[in-house]
Amino acid sequence: MAKTATRRKTSTRSRAGARKSGGGSALPWVVVGALAFGGIAVYDNWRSVKPLLASHAPSVSRPVSVAKNTRERDAVREAIKDTSRDTGPRQTASIAPVSKIIPPAAVPIPSSKGLASERAEPVSISPASISPAQTQSAKAAFGYCGQGEHINCVADGSTFWYKGEKIVIADIVSPGIDNARCDGERKAGFAAKLRLLNLLNAGSFSMNAAGQPDKGAAPRVISRDGRSIGAQLVDEGLARKPGKGAWCA
Repeated sequence: MAKTATRRKTSTRSRAGARKSGGGSALPWVVVGALAFGGIAVYDNWRSVKPLLASHAPSVSRPVSVAKNTRERDAVREAIKDTSRDTGPRQTASIAPVSKIIPPAAVPIPSSKGLASERAEPVSISPASISPAQTQSAKAAFGYCGQGEHINCVADGSTFWYKGEKIVIADIVSPGIDNARCDGERKAGFAAKLRLLNLLNAGSFSMNAAGQPDKGAAPRVISRDGRSIGAQLVDEGLARKPGKGAWCA
């Protein structure tokens, strides 16, 4: 009987210790659950909780630099004292009076009559004329005569301009171009014109007067090295002697 009673007491004590240990180990879980529940509740009701937290938060004011303000005040006071002590006369810059500006004298303008009388008039250059016994040496770069002013150019197989003077080769008659009576004469006229251009540009040549000017053209005998250029055109079939033959049948 004694052993049975002892066993009962021992089992009772062990059960009580187990209960105590179990109750002590459950307390932290209860605290964790309460914190989790509270955090969830705050998160769900954050809009209503935030104003409450802001109202109870301590207000933080910006620190004011007292020493800095004190130094500024002292500097202002010293400046006021210095200005009050400076009672001597101050030097001011003297401004010299501005002299009156005198306009320049008026420049006399000549009258329109004077200007008209002083205007340069164009000088007309007349071509040099040579006597029948005089020989003139000439050389220039010739081209074909066009619509503009004729200076040094070739008009046809027997007419050209030299320094603005119209020259007609006196010892030949060349086929016509603008006034050609047939196609054969016109073709021969272009060939004679090209040939005369090449002969004149080949070098210097001589011009001898052969009669009086007729219709604004000065008749000349053109030669180079003692040979007549007109005679050379006749030999080549590009010109004829005056009064001989016709270009169209």
